[in-house]
Amino acid sequence: MYRLIGIALLVIVVVSVFLAIFALWMSRASLSRNILLAGFFANILDFFYLPIKALFHKYSDTEKLEKWMVSLKNMAHKSAFKKTKHRLLLAPHCMRALDCPAASTRFGIECISCGKCIFSKIKTDAERFNYSLHIVAGSSYVRHIIKKESADGALLLACNYELNKVMRSLKNKNIVTYGIPLLNDGCYATELDYNKLIENMEYFST
Repeated sequence: MYRLIGIALLVIVVVSVFLAIFALWMSRASLSRNILLAGFFANILDFFYLPIKALFHKYSDTEKLEKWMVSLKNMAHKSAFKKTKHRLLLAPHCMRALDCPAASTRFGIECISCGKCIFSKIKTDAERFNYSLHIVAGSSYVRHIIKKESADGALLLACNYELNKVMRSLKNKNIVTYGIPLLNDGCYATELDYNKLIENMEYFST
């Protein structure tokens, strides 16, 4: 009896390791080509996220893992996101001007279109493409926003770590996510490829 249990556990471990390694390989490949069953592989990586991240932290670079997972999830979510009707645009406060005069609320920074940073432009385009813009100082703000807004989609602007974190947190909230990584990380003066943002907004609006 115990021998059978041991064999079963060994099989489970071997299969789990194989699936995790294969899912990692597929996530890396998603940077350059389409992947069948992208959603399935993304779910595997989410399930084993903590131990895989610990291994990357010790032997590689966790930024690679986050980048691969975001790429794979974007591929998995692309078709579903295109069908969403009520969308949020969640952006990080690190993109705003250091002397930003806007007030902060539990739902994020309330942009007043002062023209000191890129958010004046983002706000205009968000309204043009029917997105509800929220400038957040961390993923904790998202909980309040999704209670307030009846959204079925969220376009995310952030570093890959935050993108993956929010994608994982909204996974079971019936909100389809799609992420656009920033050009650089940091707590301030981060930048966005604006053309890429508009290209995605235009694509998902058709």
